[in-house]
Amino acid sequence: MKMKLTVPLLLLVLLSVTGLSRAQVKTSLLDLTDNMWGILPSLSRPANHSRIFYAVMFDAGSTGTRIHIYTFIQSDSELPVLDNEMFHSIKPGLSAYADSPEMAGHTVRMLLKVAKKTVPRLEWKRTPLVLRATAGLRLLAAEKAQLLLKQVQHVFDESPFLVPDNSVSVMNGTNEGILAWISLNYLTGHLNAQTKKTVGILDLGGGSTQITFLPKLRKTIESVPVADYVARFDIFNSTFELYTYSYLGNGLMAARLATLGAVGAEGLEWRVFKSSCLPKKFRDEWRFGGLTYQVSGDPDGYAGYKLCYQEVLKVVKGIIHQPYELKDSNVFYAFSYYFDRAVDAGLIDGVRGGMLEVRDFKKRAKEVCNKMTKYPPISSFLCMDLTYITCLLKDGFGFKESTVLQLTKKVNNVEASWALGATLDHFHNLNIH
Repeated sequence: MKMKLTVPLLLLVLLSVTGLSRAQVKTSLLDLTDNMWGILPSLSRPANHSRIFYAVMFDAGSTGTRIHIYTFIQSDSELPVLDNEMFHSIKPGLSAYADSPEMAGHTVRMLLKVAKKTVPRLEWKRTPLVLRATAGLRLLAAEKAQLLLKQVQHVFDESPFLVPDNSVSVMNGTNEGILAWISLNYLTGHLNAQTKKTVGILDLGGGSTQITFLPKLRKTIESVPVADYVARFDIFNSTFELYTYSYLGNGLMAARLATLGAVGAEGLEWRVFKSSCLPKKFRDEWRFGGLTYQVSGDPDGYAGYKLCYQEVLKVVKGIIHQPYELKDSNVFYAFSYYFDRAVDAGLIDGVRGGMLEVRDFKKRAKEVCNKMTKYPPISSFLCMDLTYITCLLKDGFGFKESTVLQLTKKVNNVEASWALGATLDHFHNLNIH
């Protein structure tokens, strides 16, 4: 009985020494006692046996810049225990400042204030600072992307944190999918040597979309169109061989652009891009990737689900490869814009998330698209977005309508994204190849 009383006291002392607030200590206690997958240090050991350390990871996406500040407890296992995450985001993404790079530096400087408040001052010089940019910068001209990254590097170099080599870079899309898979399987407790069951990931960003899962059938690996669809990484003295691919230009915002026929278009100041996926009387400006487009519904034509589906199909058909094995082989977690649009459509709760079948997206897309004139949706793009998600899942990846997806924003109170996987990779060099 005595031991049970001393454990929380020991943790309180351990955590309060690091400068965490009472509220953070409370959540840390809850997280710690919820033994993630048996790699917590044994509490009968001396308190100094486990060391608390921090890491700061920036996710520079196409529609926003996010900061993840992780608190870890080093354990005897190969991977540390994640104790806490502080998350903050700012819109728009760095790519919106392609013509004024100093604003990108300002964005990062603002977010660094959050890191300074979260990480104890004594730990600053030991806490690594890393930024990885995704499709927003991959879609930009190389010299513009480099100027943005140079500004970020300057802000990093003048900060009091530890700035590792290659701390600021554009991440390739394949790594984005693999690292998101690592994050989700770490958080759901499937990332260990004995695991037979893992979860697949579907990530829908603004500029690109990723699919990653661990195949059960050899034919899935053998039937890929090119070797790029297979990636390996090492952990726990074993190699994981994943089916993974990132489709640049198939993120939700980039798909809107392609649906509207506006990719690489000239004369943006006078051209109007029309779509059957938009309400007939709708006309507005829409910004993406630092450019402004005039968009509208088709006032003389028809609007609705069928016509909209034909429009978005050309963004998917012949581009997205259908893996040999998808049917019932994996549980898939879907996040980012899959989650956001499901919330906007009233399909799931914005805090808890939930399980959806692919047909639920289809049903709601039909309802939204076919009633745009009667009931204006929350967003004028909701019909287009839901139809694109339906098309991407069905005609793109080849999921059955009855496939169940786990829609989530957070797992164990941690953001579902590649950022945690990238942080674990930074500390452990998972040898992704």
